[in-house]
Amino acid sequence: MNEQFDFFMPARIFSGKGIVKSSEDVFSHLGKKCLIVTGKSSAKKSGALKDVTDTLEKLNIKYTVFDKITENPLASTCCEGGKIARETGADFVIGIGGGSPLDASKAVCVYAANPHIINDGIYTEEIKSTPLPLVLIGTTSGTGSEVSGVSVLTRENGRKQSVSGKNYYAKYVLADPCYTYSVPYHTTVSTALDAFAHAVESYFSKKHDALSRKFSCIAVSEIVPILKKFTEPDCTVTEAERDILYFASLHAGFALNKGGTCFPHGMGYALTEDYALPHGIACAVFIPAFLNEAKKGDKDGYEKIVSACGISENELFKILNTLCHADITVPLEKIEEYRVRWSTLKNFKNSPTDFNADDGASLTYNLFGK
Repeated sequence: MNEQFDFFMPARIFSGKGIVKSSEDVFSHLGKKCLIVTGKSSAKKSGALKDVTDTLEKLNIKYTVFDKITENPLASTCCEGGKIARETGADFVIGIGGGSPLDASKAVCVYAANPHIINDGIYTEEIKSTPLPLVLIGTTSGTGSEVSGVSVLTRENGRKQSVSGKNYYAKYVLADPCYTYSVPYHTTVSTALDAFAHAVESYFSKKHDALSRKFSCIAVSEIVPILKKFTEPDCTVTEAERDILYFASLHAGFALNKGGTCFPHGMGYALTEDYALPHGIACAVFIPAFLNEAKKGDKDGYEKIVSACGISENELFKILNTLCHADITVPLEKIEEYRVRWSTLKNFKNSPTDFNADDGASLTYNLFGK
């Protein structure tokens, strides 16, 4: 068995319940002023924002809250956050929330230290100065953004596009599953599907290695039993299950950090932009087709990850088809737009077979066409 791997994930992770209040040194070592980047509600509802501000006040660290981050965060909003960080003299940034605030926080750190980069310039301009140090605190169980060097932003033209590399990693991650307890049920389902997609796509990606595949297998073994429960009527999620999902999302994030995503994520972005489908569902709706493709190119690997799921192949597909229902109709002219857009996506090139933009358009028509 080939056990070679090349793993880079420089963020230091502290995990456990109450970890924010018990990790004062993380903040005090970074400076005396900070910018907190978050959205309007999740950081408050989860209790994470209060835990952070209480700790900062105890340490006499001044802070400014920038809470303008929305779903699918705009590059221009992140640029504004960077400007505020400079104006307030922030020494570091704390990102609190789900994938959108965490991804946005990474970009804010880059903008803050590089005033020559404006809005969509983050995709083209050179990063000349080291970004501000970043602490990430997640409040959902799906994105794995805490442990990856990727930031997915929305350009001025409304399209989602990622930036990535060593400049987009956090310095510290404070991982407390308690902050996911207030997440609504439908969001919990969608984020769990997102984490599952991360694990599966990275497992079969052309950039995977032995270690990333181990993380993928751990993640699906933890996520799938709870996905199965989600198919039951009147399902509720226990705190213990939320704990499992949160750490599973980090395991999937480790795999994603190495392997990256494939065509389901590239295609899912379009459905989120144009039809407001939750990100996890928008990506996972293409996972059954992705698994069928992956089976053609790597039957042995396919059998191993299905085995890691702990259920039969047929039962896995039944769960996915039940949870990934999307009641939308995509007109033919829109599918043709997608075909052109997808022809240049790296996600397709990272996929395990020669599945291309034409295949993606056909799949979209079969699922949602009219």
